[in-house]
Amino acid sequence: MRLLMIGVLMLGWAGAAQAQVATNQDVLRTAVADVIRPNMLRLDAGARGLESAMMALCAVPSPDAVAIAGQQFGKVVAAFGRVEFLRLGPVMENDRADRLLFWPDRDGMGLQQVQAVLAEEDPAATALEGLQAKSPAVQGLGALDYVLFGTGAENLATPAGAFRCAYGQTIAGNIAAIAKDMVAAWYLPGGIADHVQAPQPDHVDYGSAEEALAALVGLLADGLEGLRDQHLLPLLARDDAPAQRELAVFRRSGMSIAFVRAKLEGMAELVVRSGMARAVGQADRGLGDTIDRAFREATSALDRVTLPVEAAVADAQQAAALDDLLLLTTSLHAIMDDQLPAALGLNMGFSTLDGD
Repeated sequence: MRLLMIGVLMLGWAGAAQAQVATNQDVLRTAVADVIRPNMLRLDAGARGLESAMMALCAVPSPDAVAIAGQQFGKVVAAFGRVEFLRLGPVMENDRADRLLFWPDRDGMGLQQVQAVLAEEDPAATALEGLQAKSPAVQGLGALDYVLFGTGAENLATPAGAFRCAYGQTIAGNIAAIAKDMVAAWYLPGGIADHVQAPQPDHVDYGSAEEALAALVGLLADGLEGLRDQHLLPLLARDDAPAQRELAVFRRSGMSIAFVRAKLEGMAELVVRSGMARAVGQADRGLGDTIDRAFREATSALDRVTLPVEAAVADAQQAAALDDLLLLTTSLHAIMDDQLPAALGLNMGFSTLDGD
């Protein structure tokens, strides 16, 4: 079934790639209407489902209810992965990006805060306003990953896990509230969607279609850079650095590779469905095919990773697949950071990951 879905997705990309986009304005409208808004709605629906599953689990604890909550969590992780790289507008307001996922947590301080909430049974963490007043580290998907799958999670199926479940339910409610706010922002008249689709010289964010398109291409470059540097490099041992498998996001739930896949698919969808790589001059017409092929090969590399991340990196063949993915994301980053902007005639700003 998974292979079938991948095939359908690839056919969708290939079909979208045939459409010739005449203007940057067309690219921007398609990006918002056909990619960004639908994926935000998918996150919103998944988050509401997760909140309902956590409520049901807390009301009647059971192994089945735990399993359902875990499945809903996986759906939200995948939905968030498709939009996580879209670090503009409502995602960046009110600290939403970190509140949804506080990561990377290289020094483990975020995990320690989650563990402290559980150990102390902090009542403030079981009320939405109380939780929202706390550190972003204890509010989002990373915290819920530990609640549902970390040490002590077996108690969720029994009355002994009442506080843990109440905390998890509040996290799910917080995620649902954030997703709802982001959807509302993307549909608000005169808001971020209108500014991206129809930039105006008097807008403080995007004064022209070229500026808005440069922002989207920059987000893709940053997303691919983050995928390489934050999700892949730490997992793979190098001559000058050992593997740091404990840094894999969502490793307790086994969603690390699924999250990487969702991020890759989300970025590929934005590039191909919007037609941005087809809005170039005649001399660069082959660039779209190059990008399509690189994303397909990256997905094929991921298809070869079938084990949980900690086992995959210890398996020679699957570690090789991750190495291939690393090379492909490096190549895609170079295209998004240099070749595509040049082909589109864009003036790119600095990378948000560089801090320059």
